[in-house]
Amino acid sequence: MKCWHFFLFFYLNLDVLVLEKNIQYFVVEEGGNPSTDYFVLPYLHKNKIQFERVSFGQIPSKEKIKGATILFVRYVPPAWKAVIEKYRSSISTIYLFMDDDLLSWRAFNGMPLRYQAKLLRYSWFNQQWLRSIGAKLLVSTPWLQQKYTEWEPILLKAQPINFEVDEPQTVFYHGSASHYKDLCWLYPIIEESLKRNQNMIFEVIGDKRVNKLFRSLPRVQVLYPMKWPAYRSLIRRPGRHIGLAPLLDTPFNRARSHTKFFDITQAGAVGIYTEGSVYATVVRHEENGLLLPMEPEVWVEAILRLAEDQGLRQRMLEEARQCL
Repeated sequence: MKCWHFFLFFYLNLDVLVLEKNIQYFVVEEGGNPSTDYFVLPYLHKNKIQFERVSFGQIPSKEKIKGATILFVRYVPPAWKAVIEKYRSSISTIYLFMDDDLLSWRAFNGMPLRYQAKLLRYSWFNQQWLRSIGAKLLVSTPWLQQKYTEWEPILLKAQPINFEVDEPQTVFYHGSASHYKDLCWLYPIIEESLKRNQNMIFEVIGDKRVNKLFRSLPRVQVLYPMKWPAYRSLIRRPGRHIGLAPLLDTPFNRARSHTKFFDITQAGAVGIYTEGSVYATVVRHEENGLLLPMEPEVWVEAILRLAEDQGLRQRMLEEARQCL
């Protein structure tokens, strides 16, 4: 007799969740999201299940998918659907986790049309297909468990996220729409800095264009432009550490003043400023800020250095405050 996969059963308060031990899991998600963090990952971690988080466009090879378990978080993207149809016989188990009533059009009728279209395409239209391939349903509430009884759904209970003990380092750039070229210059610098320091957050003020520019990066917070009184209140709140003030050599930038030095200092942060610019009239390099050439790799190293050296930041911040 062939020896099939052993199963690990562990008990929740309201049901039994069956997970295949020692089998690679692919957690398919649109991107980082609370559904995965609060429900799916705690149980996979608790039971030492090996898994890989992948996005809609990250399709594993035929060899990797063989014998694997696929867990869709809320949505079933077309590319993954095609792969499963092709290799279904070699895939172990398929789950769909939902924490909203995604399989009932009446439940989301009345929501914005764009959101309805997304739910119809990635969730509602796939329910018959999910049944045909023997997919199992994971849900977030007893209400969903009761409604979809015929699926024999498995209940996952929400668990808190274990946040890092260390305070995240917030790097920020606060500019108006006229600074878009400077933001484009900053993009690869922020991308590399976030990659090398997992405890770093980047905060930027911008419109839809700026949000589109940075939305592919992790841990980026885009704040909508605001009136001056609201901005003054914003920078008085604590929690910012490193302010960025690049200045490309453009006709518009040549007329700028050094007021960003005031904003960054009043925000309780140390600034990195452009060497050879108007900032040289107030910034003393390595004393009350950093003056650097417009070379991306130099800015990356400076950001990482300040993020890791609290003593250096505090010393330069005190000097900068004396200038105010």
